[in-house]
Parts: sequence; structure tokens; C-alpha cells
Amino acid sequence: MSHLPRATRMLAVTAAATALTTLAACGGGSSGGSAQGSGSPSPAGSSGSASASAPSPKKAKPPGIVAVTRAGALVLLGSRHGQVIKTLVPGGVRGDEISVSPDHGTVYFSVRHGCLGQIESVPVAGGSPTVIADGTVPAISPDGTRLAYATAPLQTGACIGNANELTKGYTLVIRTLSTGTQAVYPQLPPGQDTGLPAPISHLSWSPDGSNLAVSILSIQDNEGWNLILLNPATARDYLTGAGDQPVPAGTPQGSYWREGVYMPNGNLFVSRACCSGFPVHNKSRLMWVVSAAGAMQHQVAIGFPNLDHTSLSASGNGAWLLYLAGDILYISHNGNKPAQLTTGMIAAAWR
Repeated sequence: MSHLPRATRMLAVTAAATALTTLAACGGGSSGGSAQGSGSPSPAGSSGSASASAPSPKKAKPPGIVAVTRAGALVLLGSRHGQVIKTLVPGGVRGDEISVSPDHGTVYFSVRHGCLGQIESVPVAGGSPTVIADGTVPAISPDGTRLAYATAPLQTGACIGNANELTKGYTLVIRTLSTGTQAVYPQLPPGQDTGLPAPISHLSWSPDGSNLAVSILSIQDNEGWNLILLNPATARDYLTGAGDQPVPAGTPQGSYWREGVYMPNGNLFVSRACCSGFPVHNKSRLMWVVSAAGAMQHQVAIGFPNLDHTSLSASGNGAWLLYLAGDILYISHNGNKPAQLTTGMIAAAWR
């Protein structure tokens, strides 16, 4: 963590949080520039090749995809060619996370609303959205009974809080949908304060619904990235308390998990970046399958250092993976070299 004087750090945090707000409003995406050759970037697979072709029609058919366009529309995509086949919500939807119910009938998403954003749901068949709660990055549990999401106040305009309470309002919430009851986990236990917010950027339930993979976003000096496996039954906060198990990112020094999601077998599909620190300079992005202890099991792709890799998703049987590199959507079958499906997306998930 930076050793700047506290007053200077607070100004830096406000500026960084404002940038984070802008990024969240746009749904994240590319950090700019070209990657690995000319034209549209294509990720290298485990073999190190820098090219990727469109999915062959002879291969197994992927599941359907739900996505959010750069214009903020929630849409259904064809998984063969990435074309929009249906619009569920015409605008106002945020990235980077959307979540589909286990019965494939409902999509949970967040929209720009007030200081905290708003969680809504809409039937895959179409219809009017239903408002659920204030928050972002919704994740429905494997049995469909609980919805996990985060709250993180925008740091712009009237939403900016007291400089001495920068971590106030950052929580993880687990809501029982049938009753509306909620379990709320603050960033840290009452009375403790790091002086810096640690926003949640993605959530993913373990296959048995007993744990959550919590991806933590950095807002200062490219440090603070983390991936925590949280046990809701024993955790009292989402960052450093009992029931929180940080996943080690391994070597080289400064490597970190940008995002991680559970797979059906209990492993994690992760975006691993290098390196943290200041000034910000990412030298590599790797798409891996790792164990819960962080040990690499399989390399899915070599990504692009200058593009953010987000919106990770594994299909229900684990055979298909997808992710965004900037706004480019890639899919992978059985952990093989990914193929570019479409562009212009800020969130995506299998349905």
C-alpha cells in the first residue's frame, strides 16, 4: 500500500474512486491500444499461438449467452455467431456482471440508479423488469434461493461521503429471495478501517452454495486486487475476517487475480495479471483454471496486457468458458484455445 500522507491519500482515493465510478458506469472494458499484432486482437491459447478462428459449426454447440452491450442493452446472443437474437432491456444496464437463474428463466442485472445502483431481474422470455434491491454485481445461488450482491457508493456529486468514512457503505449482501431477509457483511469489522475502500467487482457461488468467490477491485496504485473465498456461515466481513480465505496468486512477485469464478468441479476460472504497483504497468494477462488453493491446473489462454479481462463465466457442465478482453467476447470449449465471438460487450454470461 502507498505510504503517502493520509491527506494526500484521501485526495488520491477520491480521484481514483471517481475514475472507478466512470469505469463502472461504462461497465469497464478496454484500457486502450492494440494487442498482439494488427487488426482485432485474438488471444493465444495454451500453445502460445496468437491467432483464433471462429467456432466451427461441427463442434459441440455452446449454450446460449446473455450479454450487455456498450449501449447498456441487456440482450440474448446466438452462441454460434454472437448475433443479437433478442433484447430484454433496451438501456441503462451496467457491466461487468449479470447472473442467470438455475432454471435458465430469469436474468439478474444492475442498472444505474441513485448512489448505489439497483438490482433488477427480467424473464428470459421477456417482460418488465422487477426491482429487487439497491446494489451491483448480482449472483444467484445454485439453488436459486439466495441472491448475493455488493453495495458501493458512487464517489461523484452528492454521493461523495465524508473523507474520514471512505469505507462506509461498502458491503456484501446475501438476500433470501422468498422472504427478503438479508445478511450483510461490511468491508471490515466495526471499528476497523484501512482508510481505503475495497469494492467488490464480481461474485460467484461455489457449486454447493456454501462459499462465494469475491473478486476485489483495486482503486489506488494498482494494489489491493484480491480473490477471497468467503464462507457466509462463518464470515463477519468480506475482506480479512474469519471465514475469508484469500487465494494466493503465486509468483512472480506482484501477480494478482483480476477476477475469479467457480467452476462446477470446485476449481476456479481466473484472470491472472502481472504486476501490481505504481506506476500501473501490466506485462501479462493469463486465463487459467486453478484449484481453490491457487495452483494452476490448466492454461486456457494468453491474454492481452493492455486489455482488461473480465466477466468470466463457466457453463453449467463446465465444458464452456467465456470472458471479455476489453469489449471482445471470447469462448472456449473444454479449456481449448478461445475463439472470438463478437465485440462491443461490457458483460456476458452463459444461460
